[in-house]
Amino acid sequence: MSVPAITTPETEGSAPRGPALSPSRAIDFKQCPLKYRLRAIDRIPEKPSRIAVRGTLVHSVLEALFGLPAGERDMDHALTLIVPAWERLRAGRPEVDELIAAADLPAFVAEVQELVGVYFRLEDPSGFEPDSCETYIETELADGTPLRGIVDRIDRTDGGALRVIDYKTGRAPGVAYETRALFQLKFYALVLMRMFGSAPAELRLMYLADGTTLSYEPDAEELDRFERIVSALWAAITTAAETGDFPPNRSWMCQFCEFKDLCPEFGGTPPPFPSGETESRPSGETECLPAGDSA
Repeated sequence: MSVPAITTPETEGSAPRGPALSPSRAIDFKQCPLKYRLRAIDRIPEKPSRIAVRGTLVHSVLEALFGLPAGERDMDHALTLIVPAWERLRAGRPEVDELIAAADLPAFVAEVQELVGVYFRLEDPSGFEPDSCETYIETELADGTPLRGIVDRIDRTDGGALRVIDYKTGRAPGVAYETRALFQLKFYALVLMRMFGSAPAELRLMYLADGTTLSYEPDAEELDRFERIVSALWAAITTAAETGDFPPNRSWMCQFCEFKDLCPEFGGTPPPFPSGETESRPSGETECLPAGDSA
C-alpha cells in the first residue's frame, strides 16, 4: 500500500490557522483549566527559561544535521552547527541574550555539545534518510475536533510504515510524568492514523539528558478509545471558552507555574476574560520557547 507524502507548513504554502488542540495545550487543560486559558486564550507572554532555550537550540542543531549529506552527519560536523543555530535563535528571539550572558556562553555551548553527543550514542544519523523533520501534522476527527502538532522527525520502515521520533533534552520521566509522555505519543499516533488511515508502526521519545528511549507501538483499538478522550477534552475546552469559566486547579505542579501572580489560589486576579469570537476562542500550538513540546 502506498503511503501519502508528509507535508510541512512550508510545502503547503501557509502557516496553520484556526483553533485546534495540541498535545501540550491538552495537557495544560487537564492539569489546570486556568493555566490553559492564560496560555491559549489570553496568550500571556512567558519568559523563556535557560533549559527551554537549550532545548530549542539542540532541536535546531539536530534539524540542521539532517540537512547535511548522510556522509557528513557525524559529531564533528554537528559541533559546527551549534554556533550558527545559536545566532539564528538570537536573531529571532533577542530576549534569550538576557538568559545567556557572553561570559556564560562557552558553558552553555558545552551543555549543548554534551546533549548532541548523547544523541550520537543513541543512533547513527548517517545510516538512514528521514522522511521529514520538524513536521506539522493536522487532522479533524469525525465529530469536528481539530488536532495539530509538530513532531521532530518522521522516518519510514522498509515496508513504508511511519516511525515518529521526538527529542527530549531532559531525563526520562518518572512515574509522575510518564503519563504525560504517553499522552503525547498517543496524540501524535491518533493524528497520523486519522491522516493516513493506519497507525504508525512506532513512536519514540529520545531523552538526551540520560540517553534513554521510551517507545510506544500504538494499537488502533486503543487509539479509538483515546480519540473519545481527546474529543471530550475539546468539548470541555469549547464550553469553557463560551462561558469564560476556567477554574484553577491547585496541585504540586503549581510550583513550576509562571502564572501564580494571576491565580486566585495564590492571591492573584486573572485579567478580564477576552470578549469577541476571535479573541476568546481557544488556540492551537504556538511557537514559543517556554513550556513547549520541544524541550
